[in-house]
Amino acid sequence: MTFRMSSRSVSVAALAVLVVSGTAAGLAAAPVASAAPSPIIIALEAPLTGSQASNGIDMYRGAKLAVDQVNAKGGVLGRKVKLIKADDQANPDIALAVAQKVKARGAVAVIGPYNSSVGLVNLPYYLANGITPVQMTSTDDTTGEGVTVQPKNSQISPVEINYMSQSSGCPKVVMLVDPSAYTQGMADRVGKAMVCGDGVPVASIPITEGLASYTSQVAQALALSPDIIYVSTYYPEGSKIATAITAANTTSSCFMGLANVDPAFVSAAGIPASQRCVFSGVPEAAQLPDASSYVKAYRAKFNATPGVWGTFTYDSANVLFAAMTKAGSEKSSPVLKALLKTKNFAGQTGSITINAKTGNRTKVPVYVLKVDKAGTFVIN
Repeated sequence: MTFRMSSRSVSVAALAVLVVSGTAAGLAAAPVASAAPSPIIIALEAPLTGSQASNGIDMYRGAKLAVDQVNAKGGVLGRKVKLIKADDQANPDIALAVAQKVKARGAVAVIGPYNSSVGLVNLPYYLANGITPVQMTSTDDTTGEGVTVQPKNSQISPVEINYMSQSSGCPKVVMLVDPSAYTQGMADRVGKAMVCGDGVPVASIPITEGLASYTSQVAQALALSPDIIYVSTYYPEGSKIATAITAANTTSSCFMGLANVDPAFVSAAGIPASQRCVFSGVPEAAQLPDASSYVKAYRAKFNATPGVWGTFTYDSANVLFAAMTKAGSEKSSPVLKALLKTKNFAGQTGSITINAKTGNRTKVPVYVLKVDKAGTFVIN
């Protein structure tokens, strides 16, 4: 029987022989491209929408700048860093859900949250689920839940108390207080310290968030004839209170707590009303003595003026990257141990050393601020 093969069959057969014989002869096969290593995912949690969004956006930009810079140098541990957004809207009611989404997206670390009431809810969740927090809360109630490079209320209140006590005698203080975790904690500390020799407790008038005006609350405070009205709220409530104090044309002075240090405060209250008060806190980045390179890079990247807290998220990210590098891992336990050993890190907010027992920064940049004619927070 005779078999016939088509020319196509011969060609296929010949090719097969060549491939087999070539392999047998030790000819090198074409290299297979290896997949790029998966990125290290970190989250930035802040109020990215809502009444505190101006601060939240600045925080995101600070962290984003740090991520882009480290990626331009090859990343961390030979891997790129991916930054994801976690918007908590400064709302503790959604804090746990936000943290759960951060975990679902594979983040190994989080910078934030900013609001203490949010951190009280979700920082324990992050730690329990192996997500390293470099948090931004200032209440002492979150001490030990990760690390932070920004001041705690036990570090802020002495600055406020010292400033208000400089006047002759014992000034009479009346407080307007938002009863959230950080602002209430600050008011409790200041109130105890500012009791005069007569032992009469410092009066405290509660502030409810979201009201259109606080004229009534300011009138209640002024009826007590204070030397100082101490305002422990967040923006935007503080800006409305400053407007009401200015409209009252009082001789009482005004002291705003740190949570009101927000460029949007000045925009909302106006420069004259903002200048009516002094503030505790940290000045905008351009006023910090070590932040010139950050300010230049921020302006070039975002075509915007850097605010206050983005400088801290920038430092937080870089401290985190340094700890991962030192630990040789992105895993929570070794990274947290490395973070707690942070010492004399050259940050844009100044030298950073972390207290290994508390996770708090040992020396913090806290000042008494005023608003200048340009509407900028500057050191008083």
